[in-house]
Formats: sequence, C-alpha cells, structure tokens
Amino acid sequence: MTDHADTDDLRILPTRDGQVGYRVGGEGPLLLLMASTGRCCAELWPLAKALQGHGFRVARVEPRGILPSRGPMQNVSFHDFAADFATVLSAELGEGERAIVAGHAYGTWVARTVAADHPDLVAGVVLLASGAKQWPQHLSAAITAINAPETSDAERLAALRLGFFAEGNDAGEWLTGWHPEVVASQRAARVLTPQSDWWGTGAAPILDLMGGADPFRPAGSEDELVREFGDRVTAEAIPNASHAMPAEKPREAAAAIARWWGGLQS
Repeated sequence: MTDHADTDDLRILPTRDGQVGYRVGGEGPLLLLMASTGRCCAELWPLAKALQGHGFRVARVEPRGILPSRGPMQNVSFHDFAADFATVLSAELGEGERAIVAGHAYGTWVARTVAADHPDLVAGVVLLASGAKQWPQHLSAAITAINAPETSDAERLAALRLGFFAEGNDAGEWLTGWHPEVVASQRAARVLTPQSDWWGTGAAPILDLMGGADPFRPAGSEDELVREFGDRVTAEAIPNASHAMPAEKPREAAAAIARWWGGLQS
C-alpha cells in the first residue's frame, strides 16, 4: 500500500519542449524509477523508501502529462520520453557517474530506451514486472477498461485483479490514480517506436524482476530474456505478486535489486 508520508525533495528541470518533475531522496548510487502506464510516481514511494534503506539515492520521475512534468503528448515516441529521463540523469549524476534505471511494466520499455539511447548514463537496468514479448490480448483490454470512464468500480476492480494483483493482495488502492490521457499518449508512442530501437537495452546488465503470478509473463516466457541476452540478464520472481509487483511487494523488490547490484559490484 502507498505510504503517503512522502518526504523526498521535489525538483523540476526544463526540457527541450517542456519540463520534467521528479522526487529524489537517499544517499548512494543513483537509481531512477519510472511508473507503469498512466500511473504517477507517488505509488513508488514505498519501494523508493525501501531502496534508500539499502543505500541507494532514488529519483522517481513523473511522465509527461502528470504534473509537474509536461511536454508534447502527440506524435511522440519512446525516444522523446527517454530524453526527459536523461535530463534528470544528467542533472543528478556527477562527472563520469552512471545510474541504475528501473521501470515498472510500461516503464520498462522506456527504461530500455534510455539505456539504448544514452548508454553513457546507464550502469544497469531493472525491469520491474516487465511483460513478455507477447502476452494474452485480454490483458491489454483490461487496461483499456480500467481507464474507460463508463467502467464501474466493480468492473475496474475485477480488471485489476485479473491483470495486476495476485490473489489476496489489495487491488482497491489502484481504483484511482489513473490518467487516461497519459495512457493514450503512451500507447501511441509505443506504436511510433520500432521495438528494435530499444529491445537490446544498450549493453547494460539487466535484472528481470518478475511477479511470480504475473499473467503478462505466461508460462514459458520467464527466461526469454536470459535465452536472448545470456549472462547480461539475471532473472528472479517474487512470490505472491502480479503485474503490480512493486506496489504489492516493495520491500521484497528492493531487497532483490540490492542483491543484484551488490553482486555486480563484487
């Protein structure tokens, strides 16, 4: 559940065609967090707080369309979104430093684009509940239903339980916090960005951190990135978590990230 006592500093930077807002706190290696489709960074506060406890400085960046971030929302691609996040990295990193870039669900695609477009800024990439290369289309339909104004709360809750929350976890907090206009922009950007532009994720090491009950990772897809990219990828699944894994299990996710990063440094 979201801890609303968010104590991280709010910062705003100008971009080429707007501005990008983010919250940052903690001490240590910089780790940048991106939220899921149509969601804001506030829900990542429990994860950020846990990561700070493991010795990371964490920046949670709002996507375009969620204030204070703003910029063109039409005819844009993942590369435009990645440029916004790279603006934050350039401001927060010291000379010669690189950051860990972590994205949740949709945010994994943008994180991978940042790594591909700005490899000099990225030391590693964390994929939080990344979807498989292909997943059942009824899950995409569930996201559409969640964001439709005519959807009742009961129908929205059913869609959240179907696609995002494992059995026994509270999906109610995600009944709100959706930004349909951001979802529309992000979906259009996906269409305008060839998958080949970002799929390789630059040359950075990757943590593929899955929810053990995530329907967006159907059976047989759990090791697809390991099979494709070999030793660059560490794959791990968190039990009793679905596609909303960073919100369902923030402490467990933070511990897994810390273990992975510590292993890379040893």
